[in-house]
Amino acid sequence: MKIVKLFLYILMGGLGQSGGAVEPELRWGADMESGAPYAYRSPSDPSVTVGFEAEVVAALAEELGREPKFFQNNWEGLVEGLRRKDYDIAINGIEITPDRERVVRFSRPYYYTAQALAVRKDHATIMGLSDLKNKKVGTLGATLAERILRQQAFALEVVTYGEEVNLYGDLALGRIDAVLLDAPIALYYAAPNPQLKIVGPPIGEMRYGIITRLDDEELAIDVDQALGRLIASGKLRQILERWNLWNALTAQAWNLPVTPLDPPTAYEEYIKTAWTKPGLSARLQQYVGFLPLLAQGAWMTLKISILSMLLAMLTGILIALGRVYGNGVLSAGCLAFVEVFRGTPLLIQLFLIFYGLPHLGVRLDPFFAAVLGLGLNYGACEAENYRAGILAVARSQTDAALALGMNWRQTQRHVVLPQAFRLVIPPMTNDFIALLKDSSLVSVISMVELTTIYGQLASTHFDYLGIGLLTAAMYFLIGLPFVRLSRYLERRLNTSLQSVRR
Repeated sequence: MKIVKLFLYILMGGLGQSGGAVEPELRWGADMESGAPYAYRSPSDPSVTVGFEAEVVAALAEELGREPKFFQNNWEGLVEGLRRKDYDIAINGIEITPDRERVVRFSRPYYYTAQALAVRKDHATIMGLSDLKNKKVGTLGATLAERILRQQAFALEVVTYGEEVNLYGDLALGRIDAVLLDAPIALYYAAPNPQLKIVGPPIGEMRYGIITRLDDEELAIDVDQALGRLIASGKLRQILERWNLWNALTAQAWNLPVTPLDPPTAYEEYIKTAWTKPGLSARLQQYVGFLPLLAQGAWMTLKISILSMLLAMLTGILIALGRVYGNGVLSAGCLAFVEVFRGTPLLIQLFLIFYGLPHLGVRLDPFFAAVLGLGLNYGACEAENYRAGILAVARSQTDAALALGMNWRQTQRHVVLPQAFRLVIPPMTNDFIALLKDSSLVSVISMVELTTIYGQLASTHFDYLGIGLLTAAMYFLIGLPFVRLSRYLERRLNTSLQSVRR
């Protein structure tokens, strides 16, 4: 009876300590690799999510009587993740544009800003958009800044990036001539950089909005009303001032004074923690502090990789047997499977499985979609390995087994497949290591694995080298036992086959 009660307790979500019902969740999606000042891992405590939008969501959830729950997703996939119902709202510096308004519902703007142009400190010829002719200009992909650059009448080279840190890093190194991005990003990544400067007046005007699904009108109304109350009470203004984001555009839109009332304490704390380079001892302590998060990412990577490889092995052996022993139709179908999954990019396959299938009524869990995508893709590669192994076994051995009275299944199980397996262990091990590394691609379908954690930490601490080496070491340590295991199996199989031959 106690077990039944416990099961019902878990099934219903449990109760709070006071015996009351748990508050409903406000599931919000964002990309922590976007960095400051939106939502990112706290430099002082990487397990905590901070940023002005994280505070906006917390205030919004309090107004709605809900408990905020964060969901990581790649920035380019935020809209599709929302439409898949992976979360209720998305907020990540998402500009309100007519093309997006056709597929999602925007709240009233919670922030008004413009674009800012950054160049190197020693560059004196670029002061505005008109000076970018024949220049190489960087920006983030799928943003209003990219659209502005591509609409210019004169010739210029637009280079799109995935992360702000890399953008301004390449600008400082002289790989590009300028960077055009949202003013809040420039404020946090260009202004504090001693090698860079912001030039010219603000460019254009943009509005950030919280997005909900088109069919979720009730939540959209609640979010709009809650934002209105936060604006009226001054709480939203306090958040913006703390992060040094209060500006004339927002003040004008809300009919409030431009002069801030509160000091930018959150911005000052960010500058102190993110832009102050720690000494060797402090940095080593910092790396030790990252290990629990990286270990979580490594565990997720390992689970995805092992399950995907098991699926790939099962798929591969079935396809290989179908190609070698099947009739014309079956063999042609197996060949088509191999050519399609081996001949198309894994990234596209993941997008189709995770974001495409929901349009056909098939909605897969992110973890299952990751395992399925990797498993089918590598299953096509494994099929060719196994087919080569089967064909490498002399036909005379099959004939001898059949002559001894074995049926087809027994021949495959006891004669052909053991010898084929011995031959394919090295390429199979190589495929597993490749799959382990390719598992980093599942971050595009909202899976938080080792590479995702690395990107979040590196963008927060501007340390792609040290944290990168630490992450690479963890990948190496994950794969090493499987390399050792494959060598052990290869030796055992060789010994077993030699004893059989004697």
